[in-house]
Formats: sequence, structure tokens, C-alpha cells
Amino acid sequence: MSDTPSPRDQFKALDKTLPFDGPEAVDAACLECFPYEYAGTPHGGGMEIVIETAEFTSVCPFSGLPDFATVRVRYIPDALCIELRSFKYYLLSYRNVGIWYEHLVNRMLEDLAAVCAPKRMAVEIVCTPRGGLASTLTAVYDRDTMGPADQLRK
Repeated sequence: MSDTPSPRDQFKALDKTLPFDGPEAVDAACLECFPYEYAGTPHGGGMEIVIETAEFTSVCPFSGLPDFATVRVRYIPDALCIELRSFKYYLLSYRNVGIWYEHLVNRMLEDLAAVCAPKRMAVEIVCTPRGGLASTLTAVYDRDTMGPADQLRK
């Protein structure tokens, strides 16, 4: 028998929480748009734009440990399109923000719809599994049934 302690005896749960920022640190002001020149044309009026990245990170609002996800935004623009460089900066502003995924998906929908006022938009967050549990969350906006995008904010 060895004198080496078992891993169960060697490592203790320390109830640690790493420091993190709150949702107020999300930088929606960095989002920019450009005019969509084909709005109102027969072929451009129903065009769908899909933006996707697997490089999204935020942190768990309980532990401060990093969370990883794929973010997919699908929208039908009206007069404006989201400028991708600014969208990347927006996503990076979440990097040290503690936020539940269920709040994250709705916050993104509110921010993105407010800035570009699309006809329709869906934000999908595909979370990297934690503890064997995978989550996919989707929030949807439709101007025809929900009214102007600026009324989405709680």
C-alpha cells in the first residue's frame, strides 16, 4: 500500500469564484450598420443573412469559469445590415461577462435587433457541453407580430 493520498483526499472543492463583470459591461454601442442597397427590391427584400462563429466566450455567473458557444444570427434585413467587424467587437465584449445563457440569447437579440431593425431575426446559442449536458437556445424577433425592435428591451 502506498502513502500517496487518493485524489478524493488530495483535492478539495474550494468554492472558488473567479472575478467577472456584469452584463452592463456588454458593449452594444460598438455595433454599426451600413445601408442595404437592395431593400425593397423583389430579389433583395427577402434575402437572409446568416452570421456564425464558434469563437464565442462568456463566463458562468456562478463560478466565473469560461463558457464557450457557437453563436448563429439569422436575419432578414430591412434598410440596414450589421457590419461584421463591429459585431466581432460586440461579441468580444462578453468575454469576461458573467451571464446565464438564457439571458445571453435574449440580450443579444435585443441589442442586434435594436441596431439594425430587421424584418425578422433569430439568435441561436449552441453551448459547449458542461458536465455532459448540451444546451441550444434560440430567441426570435418578427417585426410583423412583435412591433418595432426598439420595443423589445425589458
